[in-house]
Amino acid sequence: MASSPFRFELLHSDTGCDARRGRLHTPHGTVELPTFMPVGTLGTVKGVDIARLRETGAQIVLGNTYHLALRPGANVVAELGGLHVFMGWQGPILTDSGGFQVFSLAERVKVTEKGVSFRSHIDGSALEITPERSIAIQEELGSDFAMAFDHVVALPNKREVIEDATWRSVRWAERCLEAAQREDQMLLGIVQGGLDPELRQSCAKALVSLDFRGYAIGGLSVGEPPEEMYSTLEATVPALPTERPRYLMGVGRPEDLVESMARGVDMFDCVMPTRNGRNALAFTDQGTVRLRNSQHERNRDPLEANCPCPACQHSRGYLRHLFQAKEMLGPILTSIHNITYYQRLMAEARQAIEADSFSEFRRAKLAAWGAKDSK
Repeated sequence: MASSPFRFELLHSDTGCDARRGRLHTPHGTVELPTFMPVGTLGTVKGVDIARLRETGAQIVLGNTYHLALRPGANVVAELGGLHVFMGWQGPILTDSGGFQVFSLAERVKVTEKGVSFRSHIDGSALEITPERSIAIQEELGSDFAMAFDHVVALPNKREVIEDATWRSVRWAERCLEAAQREDQMLLGIVQGGLDPELRQSCAKALVSLDFRGYAIGGLSVGEPPEEMYSTLEATVPALPTERPRYLMGVGRPEDLVESMARGVDMFDCVMPTRNGRNALAFTDQGTVRLRNSQHERNRDPLEANCPCPACQHSRGYLRHLFQAKEMLGPILTSIHNITYYQRLMAEARQAIEADSFSEFRRAKLAAWGAKDSK
């Protein structure tokens, strides 16, 4: 890996917990860790243009293999210059493998050792994704980070179902490594295993033996209580190499981000900032604000006085009016605010880790949000 354009630096570990301050160098720029990735499923973060996305402080965005393969097609994206040119984002991009979407969106799914056959949720056409095909699509898209194709199952589930999917994911991960051709794309393995600590540790050990450049933790935040997610992280994260980045997939409540950082996670993604923004819910240091509530009708205050985003140049009363009037600017502004808030949270977390004060930072945030301290 000496010639690899990717390099992970572990800059500092907090003395009071397992939070880490790192840096990840990529062909499209450096990512300061911990970081939160806004989700741009179809090559766009919903309601947010690229210029405004940069202004939020976002360093890296996520695109989706399944969705982009269906529409407009990976070959179309490639012909238009690759995903960076296609969406106008020149920073790093991560594409997830499509595994979760196949099992959550597709119709008539059939799993074999070869891969997954299914029907598109868009037009019902018959399709197949194998580990090799997932990698080929991601290489055609040209993202900086690609994810191994994994077998995702619902939780809770039978032990034998979870175990079967976990070890199939490991076998598929090995095939993904064998299929990968691009040196300018970093492939991450995904640890599965449900809520079983021993299965998680065994899966992590197997993936570490394959020597991925980075590791993700999948299959969490799917309805289990937060305490179970945290205990699963406590069992899993120590089994991952300290010298490789760690990515917790699909986790996005602010309290979950803080709790997961305290347990050694470096990277996150979730649709929560924009999905909630479109539904008139804003994140702040004092907790969530539901802008449709009548109490905001005559409120002259911004969402947050210290927030530089365009939404906070307006009053809560104006933002509420936009939603009540069904003006598209309401969801746009609130989405931008939420992404900005998440980026500010991560920047503050990085500063706290550098100062060995993350535990105090964590307690203060959880108290202000009204969240329960789990440790």
